[in-house]
Amino acid sequence: MDRDTEMKRLRSTWLSAAAAGLLLMVPGGCVERTARVETDPPGALVIVNDEEVGVSPVKFSFLWYGDYDIMLRKPGYWTLKTHYRIEAPWYQWPPFDLVAETMIPATIRDEHVLPTFKLEPIGEATVAEIVQRATELRDQALYEEE
Repeated sequence: MDRDTEMKRLRSTWLSAAAAGLLLMVPGGCVERTARVETDPPGALVIVNDEEVGVSPVKFSFLWYGDYDIMLRKPGYWTLKTHYRIEAPWYQWPPFDLVAETMIPATIRDEHVLPTFKLEPIGEATVAEIVQRATELRDQALYEEE
């Protein structure tokens, strides 16, 4: 191989390496996924997939699309256990997600607002109802083991 051919090959290799290095320096994109939970009345503790995320109204980040278990608690109200399915937008479907998360040099914000969850108040129990319930529990504890 002559000297000119070797120099051309070396220059081509160096340019390829420089181009690859420049591509690696281009910042990749990302997708910021958030969901917002609101309750009626506000101020309920929000637990998503057994993790406390805050007091309603609350906005939290999530990593994947799909079903989420949601539990809402507030003193004086019945605990609400439900689930909600967060659907992926079209740009998060394969192969579009590869472009959205790696090749777009900006942050894409995917915000979901869940429907407002209505909490039901716990009614005040009368003394007679409390005594009746206590009697039933006592009888259940004493006589069901026999």
